[in-house]
Amino acid sequence: MSERVVLAYSGGLDTSVAIGWIAQETSAAVVAVAVDVGQGGEDLETIRKRALACGAVEAVVADARDEYAEQYCLPALQANALYMDRYPLVSALSRPLIAKHLVEAAKYHGAATVAHGCTGKGNDQVRFEVGIGALAPDLSVIAPVRDYAWTREKAIAWAEDRDLPIDVSKRSPFSVDQNVWGRAVETGFLEDLWNAPTKDVYSYTSDPAAWNAPDELVISFEAGVPVAIDGSPVSMLEAIQQLNDRAGAHGIGRLDMVEDRLVGIKSREVYEAPGAMALITAHQELENVTVERDLARFKRNVEQRWTELVYDGLWFSPLKHALDTFVADSQRHVSGEIRLGLAGGRASVTGRRSESSLYDFNLATYDEGDSFDQSLAKGFVQLWGLPSKIAAKRDLLRRFEP
Repeated sequence: MSERVVLAYSGGLDTSVAIGWIAQETSAAVVAVAVDVGQGGEDLETIRKRALACGAVEAVVADARDEYAEQYCLPALQANALYMDRYPLVSALSRPLIAKHLVEAAKYHGAATVAHGCTGKGNDQVRFEVGIGALAPDLSVIAPVRDYAWTREKAIAWAEDRDLPIDVSKRSPFSVDQNVWGRAVETGFLEDLWNAPTKDVYSYTSDPAAWNAPDELVISFEAGVPVAIDGSPVSMLEAIQQLNDRAGAHGIGRLDMVEDRLVGIKSREVYEAPGAMALITAHQELENVTVERDLARFKRNVEQRWTELVYDGLWFSPLKHALDTFVADSQRHVSGEIRLGLAGGRASVTGRRSESSLYDFNLATYDEGDSFDQSLAKGFVQLWGLPSKIAAKRDLLRRFEP
């Protein structure tokens, strides 16, 4: 059997051309691997057949939608993962899963090399290669677009010269990456920071300024896992899909931001993540009800570091693994229901209830039935402020020392 290279295959121009180019340059047979993470678009069987038509000796399609939702999106939800406090890791979450499937395919097909279609300016090259290196340190990686200055013009010429089954005339003005957790759009006229996004940028969401009758729903959680919407049981994948539809109809989850890339440059990104943002909004509020104050405070620091690790391609790192354990343990009591109102681009919490609630009505109320002993507060305030008071006295004395 000839040497084999496993290629992360999307069905687009660059990876379709890469099949023949890799075969020519390395004399290796190419195995194309496409991973379904809920990106929609073309039927994956069509993509599989295109890979074979472009010269792949084998083409594999992996339905990883449930795996992605349960093993990647769910941990991100429980970590309330928002890079730069805004971006819900749309692309960053899918890369380690794809890397895992590439490694599995390489082992199965006896390949010593894995290939991907990333450029040298983005984050994904890091996520793929660091992930592959963590899972299979013996595998080598090639990236034709990055390593050999493979431009779009060269790719089009290659495809036309060899009559590959790709319609090179359908060139999108943007670079788009999408999966069930959300959609990322960049390049084109968006690279001018002053240009506002046009309607054709968006696909997952409706215009939030267009009036739609407000929607209301109840999300049920058990130990940090969404298990029902309006009382009907859902899997994690179904929860995301349903909220993509219902929250997306109200323009929820649109983001337009300048982002700090791992490679050191700033880039303008437009995101749509209606399901992700609705779920994170509900989950954060349920944690406010059920998680003790010091644990909640510390978890916010963990969430930020967890998110940075995932964004930076370190999904399989020891620190990320250790933080996973902390986040999972913090979810023990995050059970209950959150009511969300969906309207005008916002998901607003309008109700909360939980048998694990730390909210005590009788302690919180100012009306009849108040059980909070206010007589204890005076001594508490004095003791709480004592260190600051003593320090202030010292500083005051020193100010007047000769």
